[in-house]
Amino acid sequence: MITVATWNLLHRVHAENWDEDTIRRWPDEAARITAITTRLAARTEQVIALQEVSGDQLASLRANLPGRTVHSFQYPRIPTPRTGRDLLGDRTEHLVLMADGPSTTVTAAAFRDDRGKGALAVHVAGTLVIATHVSGDRRRTGQLAHLAGLAEPTTVLLGDFNSGRGTIEAGLGDGFAVAGFAAGSMPTRPGSSRGFIDHVVTLGATASTATVDDSDGLSDHNLVHATVTPPRDETGLRRHDHLFVHNGQSRTARRQP
Repeated sequence: MITVATWNLLHRVHAENWDEDTIRRWPDEAARITAITTRLAARTEQVIALQEVSGDQLASLRANLPGRTVHSFQYPRIPTPRTGRDLLGDRTEHLVLMADGPSTTVTAAAFRDDRGKGALAVHVAGTLVIATHVSGDRRRTGQLAHLAGLAEPTTVLLGDFNSGRGTIEAGLGDGFAVAGFAAGSMPTRPGSSRGFIDHVVTLGATASTATVDDSDGLSDHNLVHATVTPPRDETGLRRHDHLFVHNGQSRTARRQP
């Protein structure tokens, strides 16, 4: 099995421009960045996808999470403050995928019709994992088709899709499944009319029911996590049983049924 999570961190410029509550709960951006990094350092998921990561936040992750491989993609668009407040030393915006153990970037690009959204694809433990941020309007149709075109036989997509389960499954096509949420789960985007817009999506694998963890105001999104089980091969073993590294220690993993 592979444990996964996704969290939109809310870029500070976007928070200021849209007057999000986060800026009042965390007026000191340096303190918020430290708190986010501390929280992520405590997470145990093997793969974590992050959206709206500022250059300052990315630097903090790289400096303080030495046990993780931090893959990143910088969007060509750089967020511009509309209010005059600029609390970042580096305003660039990134997609990030953090992984335990060996992992390799496959491709990364912004969507052609939105220079501030895109996909970062990484091979992790024999699985293609795609971190993504999808537009919330009609552009999603072409973007979801693009994501489907990146997929391999065993693929996990993690991200902020700005859409619900049915829209995503229809846009990606046959074989893709969006993990459901338990009854009574808090929304992934509190205050949004759509509520559940951050998802774990699988192709050729099975995800558990997704769980939502409260971000305690660090972002306008909550963190979503799940467990993904790869398919069995003809030997009856999980396809990706192999030697891997977790938290600096090598061990042979026998995937559970």
